[in-house]
Amino acid sequence: MRAYKPKDDVQAKAYYTDRFYVSPQVPKSPVESDEVFAADLEAIKSKVEVLDAYIQVEQMVVYIKPEDNYKVLELLRDECDYTQLSEMSAIDWLAARGGFEIFYQMLSMNKRKRLRIKMFINKGEAVNSVEKLFRSADWSEREMFDMFGIEANGHPFMKRILMPYDWQGYPLLKTYPLQGDEFASWYEVDKIYGKEARDIIGPELRDTAKVDRYDSERFARLGHEVPKGTKITGNEPKNEQNYQEDGGVFMIKKFDKKDSVVIDDPQR
Repeated sequence: MRAYKPKDDVQAKAYYTDRFYVSPQVPKSPVESDEVFAADLEAIKSKVEVLDAYIQVEQMVVYIKPEDNYKVLELLRDECDYTQLSEMSAIDWLAARGGFEIFYQMLSMNKRKRLRIKMFINKGEAVNSVEKLFRSADWSEREMFDMFGIEANGHPFMKRILMPYDWQGYPLLKTYPLQGDEFASWYEVDKIYGKEARDIIGPELRDTAKVDRYDSERFARLGHEVPKGTKITGNEPKNEQNYQEDGGVFMIKKFDKKDSVVIDDPQR
């Protein structure tokens, strides 16, 4: 059992003090310990230069040069039976290494193996699109551009996919504020009403953890409902409503054990 740690003011405390702290990794094993992965690695080495390779958590990880990504993924699909690109994205290493780590998670259903291709690019560099090889890369590459600002050369529609087209900044960068920057706090006000309405409306509330117990629009105060638009003081009397009888507000049928039926499961 893990030792108990006090939770007092845990939100205000950092998990670590070292800016470039790297969490401990699970042990790595040589590729030669798995015959299937060893054969796949030799096939990759016959086409491109491999910078590093190892097995971790029953998956082979292979580091390649960024200019070889299309060639390697085509080889894995056509010759090594890795027919699915289940995931791809980037990791922000700008502060520590000045660039991004791009990864492609490959899956072979026939071999029952997972393989991860990794490569490192510097800030401002683009990657080769693999959308023509795997259709799943279409939205993944757009999301990578939207969240990190990394472009994929050759993509048919390299536009944002989650944020508005005119959004400023990239939300998954480690330097991006958790609740958005000044542009984010005024985006909807400026877009809908114009900047001249800033003093009247005020910045957008982006605290997702805020809960207003007097918000009648969310119907959060069961038993204290008021008409929409009513000014809430917090001293309203409770409405004596029966919510489980006929005629109640929500028409919820009261549970009766005598009327319940137990259905036999034939598979049990």
